[in-house]
Amino acid sequence: MQLKELSLHQFKNHHHSEISFSKGINAFIGANGSGKTNILDAIHYLSMCKSYLNSIDKQNIEFNEKFFSISGIWEYDKKRYTVNCSYKLGAKKTVKLNKKEYEKLADHIGRFPVVFISPYDGDLINEGSELRRRWIDGIISQVNSKYLSHLQSYQKVLNQRNALLKNMHEHRLFDLESIEIWDIQMSKLGNEIHKTRSEFLTSFIPVFKKFYNEIAIEEENVKIAYRSQLNESDFSELLKEYHKKDSFTQYSNVGTHKDDLLFTIKEHPIKKFGSQGQQKSFIIALRLAQFEWLKTMKETSPILLLDDIFDKLDHERVQKLVSLVTTKFFGQVIISDTDKDRMVKLLNSLSIQSKLFETENGTVKEISI
Repeated sequence: MQLKELSLHQFKNHHHSEISFSKGINAFIGANGSGKTNILDAIHYLSMCKSYLNSIDKQNIEFNEKFFSISGIWEYDKKRYTVNCSYKLGAKKTVKLNKKEYEKLADHIGRFPVVFISPYDGDLINEGSELRRRWIDGIISQVNSKYLSHLQSYQKVLNQRNALLKNMHEHRLFDLESIEIWDIQMSKLGNEIHKTRSEFLTSFIPVFKKFYNEIAIEEENVKIAYRSQLNESDFSELLKEYHKKDSFTQYSNVGTHKDDLLFTIKEHPIKKFGSQGQQKSFIIALRLAQFEWLKTMKETSPILLLDDIFDKLDHERVQKLVSLVTTKFFGQVIISDTDKDRMVKLLNSLSIQSKLFETENGTVKEISI
């Protein structure tokens, strides 16, 4: 699978840009704020129907404009597919495949998989559990549409149950019969979500450990633990147990919406005890494992998006990453960097088809290597 062409219209700082890609490595160089990261983000949008960096669609429109449009031509199994994503102020977002609009955006997720490695990925370690849940859900949803449907249904049930709890609190009553209606639905969906997350991690963790030891300076004991209230308890019984507390707090205190992942190194949380280098190796290993897992499940190589990572990693880790990407992984790779000389040197050292582009104030031009 590869992206052949990309067209941006009024997306972020790109008023209008047209790009034709190599099937190998495509590098975008330019100063910070020149628009190179926005190109990678547009590719993510074509795959996942949303920005990697900003989930609020109206904030992805070029300043003083009223809409944006992203179009791409993908080649997959010797066939060509045109994808168009557009958003207009005051209207809903639309996604079309070969000019036919999807009824549900979820039907597009997973058709053209991508993996984005960004300087912001450190938030997976440092921020709260919601970000880690979104990360794991985003991976599974690209190969399991039923799982994505369960997530969406669970969120609707959770919202309805919380609204009922708030209403009952305001009226100083507890309607057990009404709560139990939502408990039944929430328990059924939550058990399915918990089962799928557990199965995913069973297959994912060994791949992650392998890549960590290939990237890290030395072999270390790293682990990912799945923290869930459902690991040791029956969900329906938990919901009953927490009825009193739920009615007091006016929200649901137990469920898969409370799940988290614990990242450790040498049996200690990497957030507190890992060095910067260890944390960077951990994050890149997560992303490369994500790539290989998707590649295995989808039976095609996702597009790998590497955003400005060379400024964030030491030379030894960069060399290991480049070696992995260009030997074991190779599919189509999109890289951004601020250093032209560094990128030219890298591309010239590889016997792989490549293109080099320069971005400036939201414009893009191909330059010779």
